[in-house]
Amino acid sequence: MLPVIYSDEFLEHKTGYGHPEKPERLTAITTAIKQASFADLIEWRLPTPISQRSEVISFVEQTHNQRYIDKVKEISASGGGYLDYETTVSERTYDVALLSVSAWLDGIDITLNTGKPAFVLARPPGHHAESDTGMGFCIFSNAAIAAFYALKQPGINRVAILDWDVHHGNGTQAIVESHSQIVYCSLHQYPCYPGTGKHTERGLHNNVLNLTIPPGSDMSIYQPIFEKKVIPFLANFQPDLLIVSAGYDANADDPLSDIYLQPQDYGLFTEYCLNITPKIIFGLEGGYDFDSLAKSVVATIKPCLSRSGE
Repeated sequence: MLPVIYSDEFLEHKTGYGHPEKPERLTAITTAIKQASFADLIEWRLPTPISQRSEVISFVEQTHNQRYIDKVKEISASGGGYLDYETTVSERTYDVALLSVSAWLDGIDITLNTGKPAFVLARPPGHHAESDTGMGFCIFSNAAIAAFYALKQPGINRVAILDWDVHHGNGTQAIVESHSQIVYCSLHQYPCYPGTGKHTERGLHNNVLNLTIPPGSDMSIYQPIFEKKVIPFLANFQPDLLIVSAGYDANADDPLSDIYLQPQDYGLFTEYCLNITPKIIFGLEGGYDFDSLAKSVVATIKPCLSRSGE
């Protein structure tokens, strides 16, 4: 069985007409999973309510500036608004963003308890959110918060974050690059939004690996990069846990990039990750073409089930 952490409450973060990061992204994914051949092997789990998980707010406060947190809360309470021209806050955004963090922490708990992967199907996404601001559709830095939470668990001393979203996770990198117990690896189109993630950025402990991908690239470019750079970097670190910022906007059909991956390519990415450790939490980031997004998540899940003999 593969646990998928999901709640219809994640649909209540409203971004407005025409916005790419819309609730229907999740609807497309859940429909595809329920129609997949392995549907009976999926264990759907609700995220722990915030009222039952006080550490969610404490970890958010450790990761983000209090003034910024209060700003998100105040905009939500006032009925909605914007953090920037593309990052929307609606009436339920603050609560839903906290629930998204809770879901990521649930994913950590499940993976550490079972020794097997879990998939967090939540929004809003997080890898662009910096300590003092949200941007790029992101509110709270889910992956970074999850990494800090994981390091507080028994026996967890090293956490790796792999970000295969087509955009560089500037927020994640900025938050974790000073922590020697965390490594961050990102493959991203360059040049592209947000303009960060140069290969010369190495982190304070040589714990950052940015792999810039030129526009027009496909799996013929990605595969050798994974095999020669991504896997050695992560494997040499010997992580006790791997967090994947699973964005699917590098697909050929995605409107926000110029990379030409196919949904099945993410299955091979997942195989590479499973060769490092089965203790993987996949958390949704980008991906804005509904069909390729849904097929990519299905492709990610399949190897997780086959490796566990299911």
